[in-house]
Amino acid sequence: MWSSSISIQYPPSHFQPTPFGELRHVSNRSSLLRFPKSSLICCGLRELRHRIDSVKSTQKITEVMKLVSAAKIRRAQEAVISGRPFAKALAEFLYCINEQLQFEDVDVPLASVRPVKKVALVVITGERGLCGGFNAGILRKAETRVAELKGLGLGCVVISVGKKGNVYFRLKGDVEVDRFVEGGSFPTAKEAQVIADDVFSLFVSEEVDKVELLYTKFVSLVKSDPVIHTLLPLSAKGEVCDVNGKCIDASEDEFFRLTTKEGKLAVERETVRTKKEVFAPNMQFEQDPVQILDAMLPLYLNCQILRALQESLASELAARMTAMRSATDNAVELTKNLSNAYNRERQLKITGEILEIVAGTEALEESR
Repeated sequence: MWSSSISIQYPPSHFQPTPFGELRHVSNRSSLLRFPKSSLICCGLRELRHRIDSVKSTQKITEVMKLVSAAKIRRAQEAVISGRPFAKALAEFLYCINEQLQFEDVDVPLASVRPVKKVALVVITGERGLCGGFNAGILRKAETRVAELKGLGLGCVVISVGKKGNVYFRLKGDVEVDRFVEGGSFPTAKEAQVIADDVFSLFVSEEVDKVELLYTKFVSLVKSDPVIHTLLPLSAKGEVCDVNGKCIDASEDEFFRLTTKEGKLAVERETVRTKKEVFAPNMQFEQDPVQILDAMLPLYLNCQILRALQESLASELAARMTAMRSATDNAVELTKNLSNAYNRERQLKITGEILEIVAGTEALEESR
């Protein structure tokens, strides 16, 4: 005959029954605190199997995205490195010519420095997400610059480039946007020309008095910096002021830096150009200087905008590769923890079943 009630005594350091009819290993409270993190995952075996499969699927996706970004960034990095010398040489050439024309009666619309009443900001963001804080960093820089300009009492208009920036400025609503531009998979001179034409028309028509370029500068695969670059006017002295004569150049401008001179803040041009042969002071132009500048300045605009697009794309791909690498590593670690929890639960279940069989056998023998 079976006994109506069976009481099984377990030592404190062995398995004990839980309110849910399961047997778990419980020694004391201090030993529970020494358990690894995986033991804190409380799920059934079926849920753990589903979670492990889900994490492994996500790991495969992030691994593929990391490899794709690594393959694309090589091309983007080569484009950035190969395009920088030409962009810097062209800017150097135009600055030198502009310095020579300071004392001549030549009207250059893109080089005319006038009191600033309104500033155009060309904000370049990414086309996709999953790239860490890449888009948030440049949008935060743009918000800070807009707040600075509004604090100075100046108007501001934004030319948004990139899907993420377009969505952000559409939802924000309190910033005037002149145009939304969406780029392709890789920047081209045609895409840069669309932005350059818009910038040219705004500045020449005097709708804006200054144009600034906000983009993420590519430094290395693990580092990129959001920067502000003064695009127009092409000023040899590097200082643009408002109607009250107050300098409005950004303190972190890529070309213009705030420095102290005689105890006061002053804006000076940073020497970032390589030393080249200086033009002679009595240089004579074979063609009309206006014709030379009219032909070179559109090329300068296109080149600087294309360079910014290339730098931004390289930074985005590097940020995405880093983010996907971190996500893959986290998925591997989570899979390991879940597997440990799954094995532990499976062992607990098997051990509990064995103990139930042994207890039943002992009870049966005692009843005989």
